[in-house]
Amino acid sequence: MTVYLVGAGPGDPELMTKRSLDLIASADVIIHDRLIPDGALSGARGDAELVFVGKQGGGEQIPQSEIDQLLVRHGQSAETVVRLKGGDPFVFGRGGEEAEVLAGAGIAFEVVPGVTAGIAAPAYAGIPVTHRDSASSVAFLTGHEDPTKPESALDWEALAAFPGTLCVYMGVRQLEGITQRLIEGGRPSDQPAALIQRGTWPGQRTLVGTLGTIHSLAVAERFGAPAIALFGPVAALRERIAWLESRPLYGVSVAVTRARAQAGKLGGRLRALGATVIEAPVIRTEQIPGPAPDLERYDLVVLSSPNGVAGLFARLSAEGRDARAFANTKVGVVGGITEQALAHQGIRADYVPRRWAGEELATLLVDVPLERVLVAGAKHGRETVTDALRARGVEVDVLALYETVVEPLDSERLAAVNAADYVTFASASSARNLAAAGFEGVGPRLVSIGPATSEVVRELGWDVASEATEQHDLDGLIAALLDDVKRPRQS
Repeated sequence: MTVYLVGAGPGDPELMTKRSLDLIASADVIIHDRLIPDGALSGARGDAELVFVGKQGGGEQIPQSEIDQLLVRHGQSAETVVRLKGGDPFVFGRGGEEAEVLAGAGIAFEVVPGVTAGIAAPAYAGIPVTHRDSASSVAFLTGHEDPTKPESALDWEALAAFPGTLCVYMGVRQLEGITQRLIEGGRPSDQPAALIQRGTWPGQRTLVGTLGTIHSLAVAERFGAPAIALFGPVAALRERIAWLESRPLYGVSVAVTRARAQAGKLGGRLRALGATVIEAPVIRTEQIPGPAPDLERYDLVVLSSPNGVAGLFARLSAEGRDARAFANTKVGVVGGITEQALAHQGIRADYVPRRWAGEELATLLVDVPLERVLVAGAKHGRETVTDALRARGVEVDVLALYETVVEPLDSERLAAVNAADYVTFASASSARNLAAAGFEGVGPRLVSIGPATSEVVRELGWDVASEATEQHDLDGLIAALLDDVKRPRQS
């Protein structure tokens, strides 16, 4: 039995460590804070117990003593307990105190560091906390000390004289007093200063001023927590090396409606382009149990999606079989993503349409001599290839490997989708299910992965702002989104 004190990083899910993700996936119990990355718990086991102990400044608080009791109780009964904290557990995260409690109770524990906000937030704002010419040292301090202390443990005169960067956590509410103390201690009032709100999170904001002006600027711009305050010459470097704002989708919010298991890949690519991603999975795939087919009976096996590949290999594996089952048959796929999923299993597809469409695969197969074909994929999937082959007199067996079911969307997530700049649809079912969830198609611009999906979007009474043309896959979907972002708007 072990309790893991795990840092989840500053907010961007791409900054979570592999170790943290592995532990989340294996944990029996996860005791987590409020400020953890969006989707951080998506990899948790379905039977894992999730315990929220978040604290909201100025709002209802869960006493640290209760959190300590939870750690001890679960640490004594569960095999693997993850205490998931924003940032790094040992940097103003009370991880040291929790480690002492666990040690005192004789409970085994490990510490898994995370990327801390004091480094990550300035970096995302284009501000290095150290620089060969500007700052050879950096000091991290908290602007929110234990209120029960008789006096501050911070030596403000020494900090004012510190010859490097000062990085203040949780100091936005005390910003006026902090800046006054530093100026009174001798730190120049015209020294560059910066305030980074929601560092690495969607909607990150950065404010640059001086030690003497940053508080009044923060009040005027309504900057609030969570925020990192930074004082030192390095703050002036933002003007030259800010990089976040230069990404093509910076400031653009995009809702991703793919199934939860697949949403991460598209979301990650959009975040890398600067987008604020709203994960709103409205579909979920469920494998349909059954025996593995005898592939040797077929001249060709057609797979229409990565889920179909996964479902087929799951059935083969359950019977002790593997890629060798394909030894005497050809394989056709619909789309590059399906081709990649098949290649991951050690099989190279023989027929791959350039565009992600069943119609094009059917065209590719026109001159291929075929007697018997297996089409394996979704229950109630499109029958384009099946119909085309049967029209030629080919015997076609259809195997449903999985089905797509509705994933409920809560009102808060639906409101976020309605407020987004864009909504992406990678399948017709995601459009239908979003409509069933209450989305009216008004406000956000809609981007479709291809003609079949666009047809359904229009049947729902919505307009398609942009559609993938050259490739009907994630590359094409992202290209269509970028094209629409660049397109001039009529005023």
